[in-house]
Amino acid sequence: MTTTAPLDNAPAQRDGTRRGAVGAGRAFGWLLIITGAAGLLASWVITIDKTKILEAKAEGKTFTPGCSLNPIVSCGNIMESDQASAFGFSNPIIGLVAYGIVICVGVTLLTGARFPRWYWLTFNAGTLFGVGFVTWLQYESLYTINSLCLWCSLAWVATIFMFWYVTGHNVKHGFLPAPAGLKSFVEEFHWVVPVLHVGVIGMMVLTRWWDFWTG
Repeated sequence: MTTTAPLDNAPAQRDGTRRGAVGAGRAFGWLLIITGAAGLLASWVITIDKTKILEAKAEGKTFTPGCSLNPIVSCGNIMESDQASAFGFSNPIIGLVAYGIVICVGVTLLTGARFPRWYWLTFNAGTLFGVGFVTWLQYESLYTINSLCLWCSLAWVATIFMFWYVTGHNVKHGFLPAPAGLKSFVEEFHWVVPVLHVGVIGMMVLTRWWDFWTG
């Protein structure tokens, strides 16, 4: 018996998959809107602070972002690193576009829109790129830059949740091949994997600077 509310309500075929265009329930739509808004907010704040840092440098001054709280939680160190411009421009610019798209998808789902398989797989590929990119940024932040950005962390969590829920949606509808047991698990415990993923990142942050947190 299912104990959690399903994230979509598109009608199923006899084999358990969906044919043609597929929509999603309100919970799924709102999840995309909320995670997209969180990522967009983080990208916007980082963009503003990065601009202020550059302006201050041009004037021979120093600007310290409000989220630079101590030697570890130092957004400024992250923003001024080479990794903050991985593609030759500021990373948050990608977020301003990508998270905006996620919000748009969530809003259209709330209106009852339905999308074909290729659309859902393309959307899934975009979230896969996002979670892969933030995973690299997490590693660089913890083990190369040796600093943590709270706004970046918010974007990490948002990206992780949207990736796993979009993936779960595609597994449940047969857009991604998966055994029946996995489909059943996704429907019953759709929250488990993203929570575990975020938990692992949290443990990595905790253990990386254990002496500092406990000192």
